Amino acid sequence: MFSTGRNMTITNASRHSALSSALVALVVLTGGCAIVAPNYSPSIDNVQLLKNGKIAQTKVGSFQSAADPANANPISLRGSSLQSPYANSYAAYLTEALRLELSLAGKLDANSTIEISGVLLRNDLDASGVSKGFGEISANFVVTRNGVRQFDKTKSARLEWESSFVGAIAIPNAQQSYPRMVKNLLSDLFSDPEFVKALQ
Repeated sequence: MFSTGRNMTITNASRHSALSSALVALVVLTGGCAIVAPNYSPSIDNVQLLKNGKIAQTKVGSFQSAADPANANPISLRGSSLQSPYANSYAAYLTEALRLELSLAGKLDANSTIEISGVLLRNDLDASGVSKGFGEISANFVVTRNGVRQFDKTKSARLEWESSFVGAIAIPNAQQSYPRMVKNLLSDLFSDPEFVKALQ
């Protein structure tokens, strides 16, 4: 009898633990939690654009973040908060993305007299749609050579992806789309002949 009672106690405890785990998973999947955007992975296409441009060795300076409701930090995704993996800053995310692309192209040099800096102006994802999600990002990029401004232009990118009525699908899809949006922004920048000329 003692053994049976003990087994019942263990079974009840296991069920309680399983239920608690399920509730925690449900909260995580449906929102109300903090999640982190994926680290940026260099784009081979972007790196090739830099190589094709035959640019000089370049350094990446500081990027600021404009105080604007459209420049979200963190980004809200159906009640969840999407944070940057780089010092909780999306300006730092853009800085790191630039550094990685230039580094892989063999064009990054911290001692260069040519510098890219800028301001992140707009940065947001919308996962509220039941079939499509979209994101928008824009930044002002400045190139200086020996302190003299050679390039000053705002670039923007918009990205759409498959979404869902179900938050457990919509939120991760939006989360994974953020680096792609940054990639598109940099692709637009690297494709600009005036930007390339400023770095030559």
